[in-house]
Amino acid sequence: MFQLSGTLHLYIHFLRSARRDWWHNTVTLPNSSILRAVINPVLVMSIWAQLISVLHMLAYSRNPPLAGHMTISTSPHSLMVSALGLLLVFRTNSAYQRFSEGRKIWEGILNVSRDLSRMCKLYEDQIGRERRRRVQALLAAFPYLLRYRIRPDVTASFRKVGTETDGIRNPEYSLFLYQDLPTKENDSGAAIVAAEEEMTGMSRRKERELYWVDKRTLPWRLLPGDAMEKCGRAQNRPLWVCDRLATELRTVPDQGLSFTNRERMMLLTMVDKLSNGIGSCERIHQTVVPLNYARHALRSLTVWLLSLPFALVDSLGLFTGTVVFAISWMLFGVYEIGTRIEDPFQGTLRLSILCDQIRRDVLSDDMMRETAFTIDLPKKKEEGGEGGPQLARDGDEDEEEEGKSVNTKKKKGKVDEKVREFMTNIMEADIGGGQKGKINGAP
Repeated sequence: MFQLSGTLHLYIHFLRSARRDWWHNTVTLPNSSILRAVINPVLVMSIWAQLISVLHMLAYSRNPPLAGHMTISTSPHSLMVSALGLLLVFRTNSAYQRFSEGRKIWEGILNVSRDLSRMCKLYEDQIGRERRRRVQALLAAFPYLLRYRIRPDVTASFRKVGTETDGIRNPEYSLFLYQDLPTKENDSGAAIVAAEEEMTGMSRRKERELYWVDKRTLPWRLLPGDAMEKCGRAQNRPLWVCDRLATELRTVPDQGLSFTNRERMMLLTMVDKLSNGIGSCERIHQTVVPLNYARHALRSLTVWLLSLPFALVDSLGLFTGTVVFAISWMLFGVYEIGTRIEDPFQGTLRLSILCDQIRRDVLSDDMMRETAFTIDLPKKKEEGGEGGPQLARDGDEDEEEEGKSVNTKKKKGKVDEKVREFMTNIMEADIGGGQKGKINGAP
């Protein structure tokens, strides 16, 4: 029963964006994460609109001219809504482009990982089985380390040294490391440090907190040999993995024509693509939408919604708060969607699924995968055994072809002999002089 309900839940999840599932989307509106994120400004706007409607009703019953001064024409808001819509659409479109680019980057990482694993398997005899396994292990750990770098909130498994978590730490399986976090472009502290280093010429690093992780968890248990300790101390761990991959592949010796600089450069080019993926992910994660643009769009939306009740109260009355609540939810929701997908690595893209997929494709079962790289060539069968009739038929066909060739040669020899005899008779007739009319009995 539990398995059936889980399957039904997945089925509903995949149909959630379909038109026929509109009822499910409607009744689950209170559970919407977008609504929970924008509920505060939406409530402020709706309470403000409801207050304006109550004051207008009281003023209309006691002082109608005052109530008339509390209303404005709807024309200004009709003109402003076009510009406001452009601001929201531009922001949402730019954010979606970043989301689409992020997905393409991880698609490239997935494809390159598969290709590099395949090439290492094809050249296993030249590379060596142990080296091939080390390369595949580093390749499987790479996406996890990149995910830790561009999404800091997934490092919950990192436990700070010197806290109550030290009591559960097993020294035998503990790996000490620092947080691997890239610096964002709008980080004022990092900008001050960079300016001081540029002016003084002295390098000054901030003190970093020390953490520990369990070696038996992913991706640390994938790192081969001494790579675990060295990678843990690196400042940019996915880049360290690319450097180690390049080193492993560069040191493969030449082996005649089967493995030369051509094959080596082909493998190193794939490692370069993985390194380019790190830079592309960091560009999206570190570069934020310009602050002026984001603030101007939000301020314009706030002013438009604050003045909207004065344009609606004359016709809607006490329903102004309800209408403004719905309008605020839609507009603030669009703005929130643009903010969420601006950095797709913070939960919009399921990076955990992509990391697991790369690991499974790279470290699949060797025995099952071995069948894809082994081709069973057809063996030559003895006559009379299995396949004997086919071999017999092939022999008969060869004899027929040979017989036809011999008959053709015999016929051609007979024709040539008759031609030579005929020409000889003509020459004898010419020499004899008077025998032109008799050539071998011919008229």
